[in-house]
Amino acid sequence: MNQVKKQVLLSAFAALGLCFATAVSAQSTGLTRTLVTKADISVPGREAVIARVEVAPGGVSGWHTHPGDEISYVNEGETELMVAGQATRVVKAGEGFVIPAGVPHNARNAGTVTAKLTGVYVVEKGQPLASPAAPPAK
Repeated sequence: MNQVKKQVLLSAFAALGLCFATAVSAQSTGLTRTLVTKADISVPGREAVIARVEVAPGGVSGWHTHPGDEISYVNEGETELMVAGQATRVVKAGEGFVIPAGVPHNARNAGTVTAKLTGVYVVEKGQPLASPAAPPAK
């Protein structure tokens, strides 16, 4: 692929990331997800997406799913992580978690500082990175 095509594709991905971050912010309160990079991986039909995720104090991601696995690391702060079928748990700076594909989950920052995470998503190409989901029945 020539350099001009690469630049056009990178610009398009950056624009899509900005649109996605705006859409996520509109669906949730206090969460921003900023695309860092996106690339094909060795598994056909899948791609890796790396994002900076911030959850403001009192912010909530809203229940959602991903079309692939989420692997996240908490850089700063802490969040309450709610995963369908699991007890709510607090994840703090220095800890990580994995959410399997299609599993509804939610995060809430009950602290006083912005929680900052690095999210790595191994997802189906051509699918939205996140889709709203109904909270699980209790």
